[in-house]
Amino acid sequence: MSSAASRPTAGPFDRGHTDDLMAFLTASPSPYHAVASAAARLEKVGFRRVEETAAWDGTSGGKYVIRGGAIIAWYVPEGAAAHTPYRIVGAHTDSPNLRVKPRPDMGAQGWRQVAVEIYGGTLLNTWLDRDLGLAGRLTLRDGSHHLVNVDRPLLRVPQLAIHLDRSVNDGLKLDRQRHMQPIWGIGEVHEGDLISFVAAEAGVDAEDVTGWDLMVHAVDAPAYLGRDRELLAGPRMDNLLSVHAATAALASLADRDDLPYIPVLAAFDHEENGSEADTGAQGPLLGNVLERSVYARGGSYEDRARAFAGTVCLSSDTGHAVHPNYAERHDPTHHPRVNGGPILKVNVNQRYATDGSGRAVFAAACEKAGVPWQSFVSSNDMPCGTTIGPITAARHGISTVDIGVAILSMHSARELCGADDPYLLANALVAFLEG
Repeated sequence: MSSAASRPTAGPFDRGHTDDLMAFLTASPSPYHAVASAAARLEKVGFRRVEETAAWDGTSGGKYVIRGGAIIAWYVPEGAAAHTPYRIVGAHTDSPNLRVKPRPDMGAQGWRQVAVEIYGGTLLNTWLDRDLGLAGRLTLRDGSHHLVNVDRPLLRVPQLAIHLDRSVNDGLKLDRQRHMQPIWGIGEVHEGDLISFVAAEAGVDAEDVTGWDLMVHAVDAPAYLGRDRELLAGPRMDNLLSVHAATAALASLADRDDLPYIPVLAAFDHEENGSEADTGAQGPLLGNVLERSVYARGGSYEDRARAFAGTVCLSSDTGHAVHPNYAERHDPTHHPRVNGGPILKVNVNQRYATDGSGRAVFAAACEKAGVPWQSFVSSNDMPCGTTIGPITAARHGISTVDIGVAILSMHSARELCGADDPYLLANALVAFLEG
């Protein structure tokens, strides 16, 4: 579908949204940077941060909570009753990558290296022979956190030359421990070198650093691709594409006091390794925020039950576009195409939470926004991935629908989507949150 044909008939976003997504991806090399980027965008339209340790009031307006690499943001319309249901867009901030170990300084044969652990189901070969930066957060002795982003060529995981492995093109096999440790210099290895370097980059004293959550990222900038610039290549689209779209959709509803629902952004960390964390969808964060909002507005447990019963969540995560070189790996009657609009993800074994009622909610939102949409189902002979959708539905008793954008190269260091699909998704999310 061409850019002109896929332009929505209603909604605030156009190709400029995709340009903004590129800036968001660049500014968000870690989950901690992603939530800071989202929070900054929300604050520009009047949202304010509330602390979990403070007492909450029942005032209207936009509010958000940050815990680690997760953010929950919501907008309470003026006069919203305590039992007002929520409309939630759920997403996740983490992506598969390489993460720095507790004792990072290592080396061999005169090379200085950084000890890393594999996070999530990453495509290991996509990290080879690529210029890599380092980002994340440092924790100081006083408990404060400092973001750091070395966004320049610093590290590299070198592949073995073909002369020393003549069979490499018949099948590359990488040992996750021996072959994935990046180099960052030559010379003797000294314990503490990496953290001293990163602390200096962050402008803090290395002696004060007592903890770190650091990860590797590709420093290639996002870019339009193709003769007609109809494709977008970039890092961490799974799932910052959805986080960005949901943030933009929620921000567009600031000061809308005519909403019948309370719109919510729920962006979790640690989806790529099972969501079992205090910042993950398996944790209590979302439920606590929704309940406290009910009670802060003078509600009772009965109001909480009524609000949850009327709530719907769109779990927005990337899915698989049909691959031109591997079409046989896809279901023969479901071939999502890039720039064909967001996808509705279905799996009867509840790897996705969508049912017929959820399909109707999503279809209505897309119709209202003038956005085309597609269906995705895994081939019966291929295992199906999962999302925060089933977790959210089961943990909170909330009706949940799995959706997203179709991409290629999922879990690569650099993924590929249609350049129109990000703004088509954002327009559909606005229509959904409006109710």
